[in-house]
Amino acid sequence: MGEPAGRALRADAERSVRAVLEAAERVLAEDPGASMEQIAAAAGVARTTIHRRFANRQSLIEALALSAARQLAQAVDDGRPDTAPPLVAMHRITANVLQVKGAWAFALELPADPDSEAAALQQDIDRRCVAVLTRARTEKLIDESADLDWVRRVYYALIGESLRGNPDGSDPDALAARIIETLLHGAGPGA
Repeated sequence: MGEPAGRALRADAERSVRAVLEAAERVLAEDPGASMEQIAAAAGVARTTIHRRFANRQSLIEALALSAARQLAQAVDDGRPDTAPPLVAMHRITANVLQVKGAWAFALELPADPDSEAAALQQDIDRRCVAVLTRARTEKLIDESADLDWVRRVYYALIGESLRGNPDGSDPDALAARIIETLLHGAGPGA
């Protein structure tokens, strides 16, 4: 016996929305002024499909930002920030984040409305990052006098610069190891 019709339709609608969001990322990364019609064409869906799913271009942009923020939050969760040893969690999270940020660079650069779910997800990611850094400090991986919010900002900058310097998305594990090594040991002797 096959799937119930409603479930099959929902799965089809979800695939259609995913295709639109993936196409929006590609098209808008190249041309931020691209039209809904250009995005629909790149997604391989009818213009009416994209308009049925998104009331206007702004709602598509908001959905794109939210989808990317959710994927970023999932990447952090998959690194087990609360339970894995801090160094393991930092490496896993960094490799995961590099993959998501590499695939969704345009969407993750969009400014989020401060009251949006995307902004709340980013605040939670920031909080979880500081929690992992706190655990790393407890394990003496980070100096006890370090300003952890500053360390978080430096860590984010290292990720951003790594992505700019490696647009082809080099091996995320190797790049994550390099980022963590730089964050924890800098560029001094023995680094």
